[in-house]
Amino acid sequence: MTIGTVRAVGLGFLLALAPASAGASGARPPVALTASPAHVELAGAARATVRVTNAGVDRVVLDVRRAGFALDLRGRPRIVPQRGVGRSAATWLSVHPRMLALKPDATGAVTIGSRLPPRAEPGDHDALVLFTTRRRAEDGVAVRMRMGVVVVVRAPGTVVRRLELRGLRVASRGRARVLELVVANRGNVTESFTRTQAIVSLHRAGRRVARLTADPRDLRPGTRGVLQFRYRGSLTGRVTARVDVTSDSGRILRRTLRVRL
Repeated sequence: MTIGTVRAVGLGFLLALAPASAGASGARPPVALTASPAHVELAGAARATVRVTNAGVDRVVLDVRRAGFALDLRGRPRIVPQRGVGRSAATWLSVHPRMLALKPDATGAVTIGSRLPPRAEPGDHDALVLFTTRRRAEDGVAVRMRMGVVVVVRAPGTVVRRLELRGLRVASRGRARVLELVVANRGNVTESFTRTQAIVSLHRAGRRVARLTADPRDLRPGTRGVLQFRYRGSLTGRVTARVDVTSDSGRILRRTLRVRL
């Protein structure tokens, strides 16, 4: 997951969303953070506990804050203002404590609570809880590390699942070609696509020549996004693409499209 639209103080920052972790391999870094769980789901007014561990060699102080959350067309996350995106749950959340001080190998707990406003729209609403390291006075470089935990709050009411399959196009990604299928989520809950839930079969002259599975991703309610299918074969020219997408409810959507590789 990628760096978003947040300005960092100092020279830079690192954003980690899924899994919620930050650090380096090999020798122990000064700061290495992990959060468990990395994804929190709350049903209505509820609470959950997230445990944050500092596996680095330095003591850290973390500020704990709420933020808005969005995904771009290809599923990459970005941080937005608390009210900067539809169906945001950022203003519904509370966090306690608002600051954590962790020694090396220490673990601290943060309680996340949700309180729904009157007449909350049924379905999924999401936000981030951000953990940001404070710059210490003795640090020579002004670098802050930031880690996010995704929080989904489901407001009570009728769950609506409605997916629409749109166009399919071919794009180049280095040595591979990628088939990009546009999907619209017209429901009110997040749809999660695993590799087995989205399949494209390529056919020529009535014979299947390739079977492609999508890169896993989530699609927030009321948004559209791209499912990506990587093709590393040598086939060129026009082919028939048969698309099968299975929603979380088990409903199968099918389309047959013509594309040029």
